[in-house]
Amino acid sequence: METTMLRPLVTAPGPFTSVYFEDSHDTEDAAKQLELKLRDLCEQLRAQHAPDASVHAIENAVRKGPRPSGRSGRALLATGDSVVVDERLTEPPAAPLTRVSDLPYLLPLTRYAEPGLKHVVAMVDQVNARVTAFDEHGREIGAEAVNTQDHPVHRTRGGGWAQYGIREHTEETIRRNVTEIAEEITRLAECTGAEMILLVGEIQGRRAVHEALPERLRGITQEVTHADVVDGLVSATKQRRLEAVLDRFRTEMGRPDGLAVQGLEAVTAALVEGNVETLLISDPGDEMVWTGVVPTQIAVTKAELSALGAAQAHQRRADEAVPVAAIAVGADLVGVDSDLTEGFGAILRHR
Repeated sequence: METTMLRPLVTAPGPFTSVYFEDSHDTEDAAKQLELKLRDLCEQLRAQHAPDASVHAIENAVRKGPRPSGRSGRALLATGDSVVVDERLTEPPAAPLTRVSDLPYLLPLTRYAEPGLKHVVAMVDQVNARVTAFDEHGREIGAEAVNTQDHPVHRTRGGGWAQYGIREHTEETIRRNVTEIAEEITRLAECTGAEMILLVGEIQGRRAVHEALPERLRGITQEVTHADVVDGLVSATKQRRLEAVLDRFRTEMGRPDGLAVQGLEAVTAALVEGNVETLLISDPGDEMVWTGVVPTQIAVTKAELSALGAAQAHQRRADEAVPVAAIAVGADLVGVDSDLTEGFGAILRHR
């Protein structure tokens, strides 16, 4: 997870009220069920002594926010009377998660809100196209219909100069149509930052459009026959990205001077130096660390923190303090299922 959008959390004052829950809207009584869930969430938060202003802010965000389509989850983090994080979850948690703490609780965000990828789906033939762009959460962010010349687009058979002229005209029309469709796909892909393009349709049309795309886009373009495989391809691409991060981490861990470490002592030392490119988080459990006034004053023991010159010392949960320190140094956050020593690993920027 790229953490630029989370940077304001580093300096925001606590306490933070964090909520992760399912808000699927796929049944007739979805609105009623959501109201019951919200009531239960608020009771849990008040039992944890959440500030009333933060509870009210979360209530308002849930009630006034847009309703999702189908199965969905949501993450809300509030401080004071403001919701500072409001994110859709690509996979809702099995049960609601709530926490009130001095630092924001971001671990579930790395697990359930890890985005997919921005992509464009083009339903194409040799005449028309419907081009739709989606953001990293699968939400439609742009769509265009391309209606090109449709006469003549069918090649004729037979001989003679007349038929030859018709075939030439037909082929030229198809080329113009395909070029226009490819230009619209290119425009929408580039203005939305698409990381994948999917061409859907019969083979002749989609292949012609594929070949007409600029070379810089052909490498991220795939052809498929039916649109119902699109979600699977997006999920598979997301999984490959995660596996690539894990493969890189394991490779670096296997080298004597590799750019990877794991365990709280090594990871916190790298964070102090601002030397973490990607923070990997598995299950830290109830591990604790010590922090100073700023997030990057972080250590496993109080004595180590004092050696960093920290004027204050606070014992914090590692699953809160370590991700916040990673955000402070501009590192990415990645939730993984692999076992990591004390729940944390890091890909370093340098040795």
